[in-house]
Amino acid sequence: MPEAVTRRIGVISDTHGLLRPEALAALEGSDTIIHGGDVGDAAILERLAEIAPVFAVRGNTDRGAYAERLPHDELVRIEQRMIYVLHDLGELELDPPTAGFDVVVSGHTHRPLIERREGVLYLNPGSAGPRRFNLPITLARLTLHAGQLETEIVDLGV
Repeated sequence: MPEAVTRRIGVISDTHGLLRPEALAALEGSDTIIHGGDVGDAAILERLAEIAPVFAVRGNTDRGAYAERLPHDELVRIEQRMIYVLHDLGELELDPPTAGFDVVVSGHTHRPLIERREGVLYLNPGSAGPRRFNLPITLARLTLHAGQLETEIVDLGV
């Protein structure tokens, strides 16, 4: 029987033009990176792509030529898992369990969240960009191994 492959997915959002060295360090070793929007600068996506392939969506503050190339939402398939990505969960216009999604990734609130509802994992990595109010500076990691999906919020300690 073949050995199970581990897939590491870095999830980041709301960078707003600031890509911290702590975020880059936390994303090292990722096989895929998902950016949940409010990127703020095309250079951020270029730098993330030096680590791993990047899937990114447009956030409400993304403007300009780079933002026009970003989709409103994205469906990312990794192994047999379906990850639906959009910036603002409030704009979700479908039923994730019915659609067969395993994970819904969003950003926008700057508040990290891991929650399971009706068999679907909802993940907001929080904000890795400029601090907003007293919220932590965070991102998330998803790990897929032997069919199991594990997730964690990573506080960048800044």
